[in-house]
Amino acid sequence: MTPPAVILPALTPLAPPSIARPFARYSHGMEVPPGYRLVACSGQLGIGADGTIPEDARAQADLCFANIAAILAEAGMTLSDIVRINAYVTDRAHMKGYMEARDAHVATPPPASTLMIVSGFTLPDFKVEIEVLAAAL
Repeated sequence: MTPPAVILPALTPLAPPSIARPFARYSHGMEVPPGYRLVACSGQLGIGADGTIPEDARAQADLCFANIAAILAEAGMTLSDIVRINAYVTDRAHMKGYMEARDAHVATPPPASTLMIVSGFTLPDFKVEIEVLAAAL
């Protein structure tokens, strides 16, 4: 006899009807049920393990998410466990590449998210930095 499937409590996207809908693919808020573990990832830059930094923002954002995936894997989590993203780009022109990468890497429902344009990072070659908060049982 097969044991019954365990249904885990779901992360709940929060979208009050009293406020405007999100501008892009993100949730206004995410409720994390009691008993979940949290992992906070420091901001990750678009740099490969070999020290290479791609030129374009999309490639840098993809590397950021790859680095985040590796950090979350250390805690037994995946990118689908992300509940919050804080992302930073150095120019409005880099928003599209970042958003394409975010949409390719994050699960549905999309996490809560903030995107800011900043004046720069530790090296002028960096265009994107991404930090996340993830939650899982």
